[in-house]
Amino acid sequence: MENKTSQAELLAPAGGWSQLKAAIRYGADAVYLACDRFGMRANAENFSLDDMPDVVSFAHSLGAHVYVTLNTLMGNDDIAELPAYLEALDAAGADAFIVSDMGAFSLAKRHAPHVNLHISTQASVMNAEAARMWHDLGATRIVCAREMSIYDIATLRENTPSDLGIEAFVHGAMCVAYSGRCLLSSAMTGRRANQGLCTQSCRWNYALVEETRPGQYFDIEEDTRGSYILNAQDLNMVSHLDELAAAGVSSFKIEGRNKKAFYVATVVGAYRSVLDGGSPEVAEAELLTISHRPYSTGFYYGPANQTPDDSGYEFECVHVATVEACEPASDGTFKVTVLCHNRFESTDVLGVVSPHMESFELRLTSPLRWLVPLDEGKLFADRDPLTYEQLRAQATETPVDVANRSREHYSFICDVPVKPGDYLRKRV
Repeated sequence: MENKTSQAELLAPAGGWSQLKAAIRYGADAVYLACDRFGMRANAENFSLDDMPDVVSFAHSLGAHVYVTLNTLMGNDDIAELPAYLEALDAAGADAFIVSDMGAFSLAKRHAPHVNLHISTQASVMNAEAARMWHDLGATRIVCAREMSIYDIATLRENTPSDLGIEAFVHGAMCVAYSGRCLLSSAMTGRRANQGLCTQSCRWNYALVEETRPGQYFDIEEDTRGSYILNAQDLNMVSHLDELAAAGVSSFKIEGRNKKAFYVATVVGAYRSVLDGGSPEVAEAELLTISHRPYSTGFYYGPANQTPDDSGYEFECVHVATVEACEPASDGTFKVTVLCHNRFESTDVLGVVSPHMESFELRLTSPLRWLVPLDEGKLFADRDPLTYEQLRAQATETPVDVANRSREHYSFICDVPVKPGDYLRKRV
């Protein structure tokens, strides 16, 4: 019998170059990203329009597709700037645009005829009639509104053309607003959420008083910091991919263009493992190690839940370093050079996050050594760290007990091999 789950696309966020490389290395079939305009995550690193030929070439060389988000709500000035923007992205070889605005959709058909059109979750497609309308206009995929249940998706799939792809979110932050369309940030701070500048006002702590309904009380939990009645739980569907695939979802989408590469790698790796036949239980445990709000299954099996008692994140581990090199040492050991991100000590037991395999533990068998450039003044003048290749040519190694200089290099000996690009973490 056809395995729809294993054939589904795994779509990952790429907020910048490091996230793009991590997403593809850890198993994403496609990435979605934004240039410097028209994306819903304006605070991400993002890419310049001039970057896009290299971005697309890099992804395509590794067999991954590139989808560009053009899904902000657009005014007249935005629409006026779109034609040249679309033509540049078409020339760069982008595989698809993610759009929600009808004007942007119309312009994309005329100015980027080689690029597929995917309808953003912000278009709130929740029924087959809407999906068929978009398909008739030329869309090749719809991204389901996040308010849809698995039953709703299955019904939509049964009543739409088979060549219309269906994409659905499977992991990441959920928005309290309907399909992400919110005015709270605009009203409170002047930063427009629908232009990619959301301040996440819904996750602030509030002392709530309802003055117009005397005697009517709401069940609100709170702690000493306040109440968090709008704080949506994070989505986690790694144990339910079979049900989504059976309902007709052909692309599993991970949220997180504001996240770091370590987060992207961990989440993509967990979902890739399940799609390749691995244990959902192991993947669930892996997803607890990264920063997240309490997990839920969103709207897929009923109403979504809020997290009323805390606005912060839960996490079991912190990313401490990224492997830059691993070379054979003596007696079957290995010399590892890493770029430090957070503090760790030579006595720590570190976890290794590596693509296409379960995470494993690493123990240092030697003291840490800090790679100090011969020109130490560079360290304190502009804080622009040298690359590993530069350090090899002009660095001394100083024994230290603790790696605590972020963005500096350290080396150590261990008894297991690792690969450049692997991530090291420790429990907190």
